Amino acid sequence: MTERFVVALLGSPFGLTGRVKIESLSGEKNHLLELQKVTLRKEGLEKEYIVEEVFAFPLSFKLKGINTPEAAKTLRSAEILFSRDHAAPLNEGEFYIEDLRGLDVIAESNIVGIISDVIEGGGGFLAEVLLGSGEKKLVPFRNEFFGKIDLVAGTAELVNVWILE
Repeated sequence: MTERFVVALLGSPFGLTGRVKIESLSGEKNHLLELQKVTLRKEGLEKEYIVEEVFAFPLSFKLKGINTPEAAKTLRSAEILFSRDHAAPLNEGEFYIEDLRGLDVIAESNIVGIISDVIEGGGGFLAEVLLGSGEKKLVPFRNEFFGKIDLVAGTAELVNVWILE
């Protein structure tokens, strides 16, 4: 399982002091309100920042050394990386997207592909399945399509195979 993953993205500057809006990818924000330092990743480069202040509305923070809207703008679309122990807790049947990426997709006892990504669609999440042929299919990430998800074995059982046709 992945030990660090993306929990939020940085948005546009807010105000004149270098505040940056935060977009939580899980919809949860309580774990973000207690930040004291963050690791940001942008264009493959990572940098750690000290958080001077966090604001609940709009969800944003002020980072040490980022003191102008122009400086804050350079952080737009940066990813906030968290270690697993600082991430929002999961309820039963929930998974971190990073843990789903790379799972073998099993259908009728055969590996038919891997989950290459999970994206949010209008009606819920979609698993992007990369088939052995190189073709990609989007499958609703719901119980009607995926049965057992076994993170230890690294597998996701597809129960409705017709969706790949």
